[in-house]
Amino acid sequence: MEAPKASAGPSWPGVLRTKELKDKIKTAKVLCVGAGGIGCELLKTLVCTGFRNIEVIDLDTIETSNLNRQFLFRKHHVGHSKANTAAAVVQGFCPGAAITSYHANVKESRFDVDFFRAFDIVLNGLDNLEARRHVNRLCLAAERPLVESGTAGYLGQVTVHLKGLTECFECNAKPAPKTYPICTLRNTPDKPIHTIVWAKDLLFNRLFGAPDAVSDLDDQAAREGGQGAAKDKDADGAGAAAAEQSEEARAAAASAAATAAQAEDPSFFLRGGGEGALEYAARVFGRVYTTDIERLIGVKELWEKRPPPKALHLSELLPPAEMAALAAALDRAAESGAGASACKLLGLSNASQKWTPAQNASVLLLATALYHTVRSEEVGSAAFDKDDDLAVEFVTAASNLRSGCYGIPEQSLFDAKGMAGNIIHAIATTNAIVSGLIVTEALKILAGCLGALRNTFLYENPVAKRLVVGEASCGPKPGCMVCGKTQLTLRINTKTTPLSALLSGVIKRRLAVNSPNLLAGGFLYEEGEGLEDDEVAAYAALLPRPLAELPGGGLGHGAILTVQDQSQHWGVDVIIAHTEDLSPEDAPEGFILEGALPQAAANKAPAEDGKEGGKKEEQTAAAKRKAAAAPEDEDGVLLLVDSDDEEGQAQQEGKGAAAAAAKDSRKRPLEADEEGGGGADAPAAADGGEERGAKRAKAAPAPAEDEDGCILIDDDDD
Repeated sequence: MEAPKASAGPSWPGVLRTKELKDKIKTAKVLCVGAGGIGCELLKTLVCTGFRNIEVIDLDTIETSNLNRQFLFRKHHVGHSKANTAAAVVQGFCPGAAITSYHANVKESRFDVDFFRAFDIVLNGLDNLEARRHVNRLCLAAERPLVESGTAGYLGQVTVHLKGLTECFECNAKPAPKTYPICTLRNTPDKPIHTIVWAKDLLFNRLFGAPDAVSDLDDQAAREGGQGAAKDKDADGAGAAAAEQSEEARAAAASAAATAAQAEDPSFFLRGGGEGALEYAARVFGRVYTTDIERLIGVKELWEKRPPPKALHLSELLPPAEMAALAAALDRAAESGAGASACKLLGLSNASQKWTPAQNASVLLLATALYHTVRSEEVGSAAFDKDDDLAVEFVTAASNLRSGCYGIPEQSLFDAKGMAGNIIHAIATTNAIVSGLIVTEALKILAGCLGALRNTFLYENPVAKRLVVGEASCGPKPGCMVCGKTQLTLRINTKTTPLSALLSGVIKRRLAVNSPNLLAGGFLYEEGEGLEDDEVAAYAALLPRPLAELPGGGLGHGAILTVQDQSQHWGVDVIIAHTEDLSPEDAPEGFILEGALPQAAANKAPAEDGKEGGKKEEQTAAAKRKAAAAPEDEDGVLLLVDSDDEEGQAQQEGKGAAAAAAKDSRKRPLEADEEGGGGADAPAAADGGEERGAKRAKAAPAPAEDEDGCILIDDDDD
């Protein structure tokens, strides 16, 4: 698909010297979302470039671990708001800048479409995928340009998103987050991440979470246990066929049965009345690392192709003298308060050093006892937090002890925290480079040089002798579940209009939706096949409620309501605009729906346009929309594909294969047009543009500086 052509404008970078652009920089209103690693560098770069009207939003507070790369913060700032502190520090060295800060979540209702419309440009420095998607949709609704960014170690990227001109942030599907079968976690782990997920999501929640809470892993265990029981029943009735059951099937059934057995009697993990905290911790240790492991060893089918685990015995790891030392440490902790750390009490100060089995057992018992003494009010409602030292200590020790049972390499506290918290360690230099690239693209937008816009990628190792690679952005993807749909504005009185009126008047009559699926923040409403009776009753109870009083914060002013009809493979976003003074003459139906109505697939006859291929085209478009709705990585990790790999594939498989490879890749042509056409003028992979661009880029010698003014660093070894 060819990107829309940008209108002819001033040349880049010559426009940087003009007074007109300098004036625009001084008066432009900029919204920065995020004041962390990228955000600190970005605020500094903005004011040093001449920007004077900036607003910044960030929910987080400053931690000690931030100080090595978030240079605006100092030790005395720990515990304070990142947004407020960053704004104050920047204003300290640039008093002429007007910086407004918000210690808040960008998803709060006050940061609605009208809020975003007040800015000339939005710059993202977030590490949260859900928030990035939220900002992307608000920028589309407000029709404001968005410059996205992300870093991971030495890798970084900056992408530009303009409604109707370039692809949006969600045009490219992200990889699905990694999940692990519950039977593997509970019975046959073989990687460190298996034991860490088990300790964090199973054992921690079982000991300190709500007693009756059912997690996703509990649901999965029930499903797998039920499936295993069903398979056993079928096998029992199959006679001779059961004797021919494969080893894999028998192992799976045995694993499911073992999982179901372990899921029994959750009350065991509750602390009994009059039971001492260390007594309770020792009892849990015996159940988890002795009794349960011995039970698993007895399931012979699980160990036909792998060695069985080894049970641990607390008396062998911690003799009476060590247990007495733990009791003394617990007494000291009672005096120090809720901030007690098991590692500090035991003198384990090196977070990068792996603990011995005895040290792991000591940390586990002491951390468990600390929760039941100095933090007893949290027991029954606690949730794992990577910034909670005691929680991380517990998970590290519990994981390492389980790893010891199965012969899996143990982890240091530092490494376990990174794995449990999905932490991608950042580098200050990468953040600084990315912030400079963000401001470069922002300047192009303000100058009107849309043809010069680039998506830029920062690599750890040279790609075609470059560490910084720019590429022209493709146009919007028609199949994107966000920007590929029409956006409508609905003016309606949200305080008096019930959900039933919205469904009958707007959704079903005006939009011709057959089986509506409505989603907005925490609100969900569904109709159609496959719903349980209790779900139907729950949704019916919502019908008389006013829109503003619906669950999840209601459908108030600025809410974006996603309307989908799976039966039609069709959807649209509706921006709610609360309006109380609608006159009967202007709004005889009680509302005003603005915007072009997209054609629903079910209402279009196959031969409406006189062509036999019409129906096939509809099916293709629906398939694309379905593919675009793929789940995304919770951490926003980017997939960077080497252009040499794409070129090699194109040479082997031809233009068609090159186009298919480019469709799923984050990587596009290095310089799509040798004659200076960039950004919106670059052809997409569908017409072979990517293949041609990649070949030209590889054949041409790398210049000292590209057309965006980025310095190109050559590898001396090449």
